[in-house]
Amino acid sequence: METRFNVIMTSRFLAEPAVEILQQAGCNIHYMRPYPSAEEVAKFAGEIQADAILTRQGPVSAAAMDASSKLKVIARHGVGVDDVDVPAANARGILVTRAPGSNTIAVAEHTLAMILALAKELRPLGATIAVGRWREPSARVRDLAGLRLGLLGFGEIARTVAQMAMPFGMKITAWSPRLEATPEGVARAPSMAALLEGSDVLSVHCPYTPATHHLIDAAALALLPPDAMVVNTARGGIIDEAALTAALESGRLSGAALDVFEGEPPAQDHPLRNHHLVIATPHISGVTAGSMINMGVMAAECIAWALTGRDVPVDRIVKG
Repeated sequence: METRFNVIMTSRFLAEPAVEILQQAGCNIHYMRPYPSAEEVAKFAGEIQADAILTRQGPVSAAAMDASSKLKVIARHGVGVDDVDVPAANARGILVTRAPGSNTIAVAEHTLAMILALAKELRPLGATIAVGRWREPSARVRDLAGLRLGLLGFGEIARTVAQMAMPFGMKITAWSPRLEATPEGVARAPSMAALLEGSDVLSVHCPYTPATHHLIDAAALALLPPDAMVVNTARGGIIDEAALTAALESGRLSGAALDVFEGEPPAQDHPLRNHHLVIATPHISGVTAGSMINMGVMAAECIAWALTGRDVPVDRIVKG
């Protein structure tokens, strides 16, 4: 197949079915190291005069868009597009796409696993065993049945979390600014404050935008019931990490589970990286074998279609 297009992949890996789609469309894939800086992406885009950027672990700024006069499409390897300057792309006529639904089940499963791990105190109990001790009076393993699960945001992932949590007997409430109705078994909170006040477990599922930056700050955390738990599998910047650290240190919260951090990877001395009340995973909730294929294929399809003149499905196109 003749190579006609240059595609940047901001990671070292792309699922083979996605690679085949791009190669069939005449694309040459140029891989980058994980988590390149915006400046590195821009420099590389200029060097190879990229026709497309498939972004998984690197930000795409206006500088990257201006670096290549050939750039036509930026495809997100996933659902969130917070690492792409969407308004800048729209202003330049560059198509931005995402892969809706590609990792919904994987992220929901990870969320539920984190809720279970917090409620059952798996980390502190494991640490107790590791140092040669046994069951101690401070251990407080909880039943999921009856715990109040608050879902901040109610998109596909949150809805799937709700479905998975129902058989455990959790009492589920959701809130989103545009939420008008909820399915059977899920109550609708009248306000974000009401959601927080009634959540033994707060699970974050809203998109990361300027409006949601540090949405969960010290004031929001103070509204949670004593001994509440916080789970975040959305985006790190939604939670004020300094405020979360303070709430954990004060004993206000009993635990937190984080798959995402505001800066990724977090600094070696980040206080939540190895906190005894925190379960931390490396932004991997959506990175299962199946979801990696789904995300890669959907992103590759969007690039192949855009570069060869075919229409991209409306639900995959992102507008600022």
